[in-house]
Amino acid sequence: MVAPGRRLSNSSFHVDRRNPLPLYAQLKQSLREQIVRGHWKPGDVIPAEPELCRGCGVSRTVVRQALTELALEGLIVRERGRGTFVAPPKLTESAVQRLSGFYEDMSILGHPPVSQVLKQDVVPASKQVAARLALHTGTYVIEIERLRFVHEEPLVLTTTYLPLELCPGLVNADLTRRSLYEYLESECDLSLARGRRTIEAVAADERQARLLRVRKGAPLILLYSVSYLADGRPIEYYLALHRADRSRFEVELVRSEASSQSGPLQALPRGSGELIGSD
Repeated sequence: MVAPGRRLSNSSFHVDRRNPLPLYAQLKQSLREQIVRGHWKPGDVIPAEPELCRGCGVSRTVVRQALTELALEGLIVRERGRGTFVAPPKLTESAVQRLSGFYEDMSILGHPPVSQVLKQDVVPASKQVAARLALHTGTYVIEIERLRFVHEEPLVLTTTYLPLELCPGLVNADLTRRSLYEYLESECDLSLARGRRTIEAVAADERQARLLRVRKGAPLILLYSVSYLADGRPIEYYLALHRADRSRFEVELVRSEASSQSGPLQALPRGSGELIGSD
């Protein structure tokens, strides 16, 4: 839910019927400019549909089309019974061909995160965790559950598993304001070399919704991953739930010379691609 800010007037935008551009596109462009240029701030209340109709002399269909497309772009949020608001900007995390983490990506953007550690303990590996980390079921692993905040807003809920024998001191490490990957490199001499990431959309359950401050059933982006050391040993298995309303992932795709000569493109196996880590 967006915290309401200023209530905006409809004097900042217009449409021109002599312009060959469709009326909804003109209105959308005019509204979009106010947001992109920073004239309207996150939380500002956009005029209601009837007011926009009267101010621009257009039908409700035109207004709804413009607002729908702005909402699809993530620039506005429409909340039933409350109104339409300028959306908070989404934080972009890289999903280029490199292994980075949430802490690193947010720090680069100037938003170093803070973690609330909900669990940090030694537990026997479940069958699923053991399979991901190439361990026997019941082997001790370190389980870390963290709620990641940026500017005091919870954005990501992560659960991470690592083999106890590779980093026993991690169970007592303070990860409140520290990157997990930096700890592994500096304190354990363990450098992650590669990872396999899978991404999908899920709905927030009651606990996830409460922790991330969203409604139950709200869309979340689930990343789950196995990261490996240079010698091929699995070092980390994690699941990260990102708020869909505040997160965006960028992927860089490279077409190699070999692929351009090989005829039609083939579908990648499920789970292919390199995405950010839980860090």
